[in-house]
Amino acid sequence: VSIQLEKMKQKQECERRKRLAEEKHKEWMQKKREEEKRERERKLSKEMAEKATRELEKMQLQEKAEVKYKEWLKKKRAEESEKKKREKEKEKEKEAELQEKKERSEKVFKEWLHNARNKPRPVLNGYGFPHGKSIGMYSYYICSDL
Repeated sequence: VSIQLEKMKQKQECERRKRLAEEKHKEWMQKKREEEKRERERKLSKEMAEKATRELEKMQLQEKAEVKYKEWLKKKRAEESEKKKREKEKEKEKEAELQEKKERSEKVFKEWLHNARNKPRPVLNGYGFPHGKSIGMYSYYICSDL
């Protein structure tokens, strides 16, 4: 009886150890699964953070590019405005020069006209002689009368 009792004890001990090993294995497996789950969550969280960082950098880069574009556009418009202003000034200068030239021409013309009125007029019936008088030149007709 004692051998049977001994075998039974050994069998129970073996089953108890087997159950204990199975429970430890189940605990280890559960811990392993929880650890893997935490690792996946950590990786996912890290990826999300990296993605958010990349998106933020992309947005900042885009904003920076937009600011630079606006500055460039503002500068370009200012240059165009300055160019138009210079062209208008040149046009005004040209018009002023033309006006001044026209006024000078009119003044010179009026002076010429005034002086032309005061000049002595040539004698109308001078018969081709300067001032209507013969100066040392004898005409054939005049000499033939002699």
